[in-house]
Amino acid sequence: MTEFLLSACFRRWLLLVLAGLGVAACPGTAWAQAKYMTRVGYVSFFSASILEDIEAKNNKVAAVVDLSAGQLAFSVPVHEFQFKRTLMQEHFNENYMESEKYPKATFSGQLANPAQVAKQLATATQNVEVEGNLTMHGVTHKVVVSGTLQLRDGQLVIFAYFNVAPADYNIDIPLLVREHIAKSVSVRVSMACDVVSPALVSQP
Repeated sequence: MTEFLLSACFRRWLLLVLAGLGVAACPGTAWAQAKYMTRVGYVSFFSASILEDIEAKNNKVAAVVDLSAGQLAFSVPVHEFQFKRTLMQEHFNENYMESEKYPKATFSGQLANPAQVAKQLATATQNVEVEGNLTMHGVTHKVVVSGTLQLRDGQLVIFAYFNVAPADYNIDIPLLVREHIAKSVSVRVSMACDVVSPALVSQP
């Protein structure tokens, strides 16, 4: 019953936070020291190309982490990716990602061995593995991502590096340039999440 309550509360809390509506906790739970969040997380991607390397950065990523349950989720506003060239940014939003139709990319996942990670995190950086669902361009796939968690100056610092194949998410690359662009894109995640304020957490 406790696990169900935590899971249900996490989902409710996650939806509210990522929607920008604030945080609402379930009665009888005190999570503050186990929960972290940010709205200024950083995600970048890079793809080598014979014609021109493709690179973009986004520092408007929302993330929530519940260490007690081993759950975490990110929400990435697609139109906030910044490119060096305006034309490339326009093509990315209008032709590839269709960001008006699919404004967000999301990931929600579960840490492997969450109890062990939470126990050892206070003394050392933890190498972690997260299995979850990555949704992008209206398509969802199960993925496994490796990364690190570290407690630094009261913040939970998250880092991950993984590859994504645009074809897996029905992102159509024009035939003219398809053969000159890498089949996968390297994605880098880096963010520092703050502890959720006790004032935002209901008490018994």
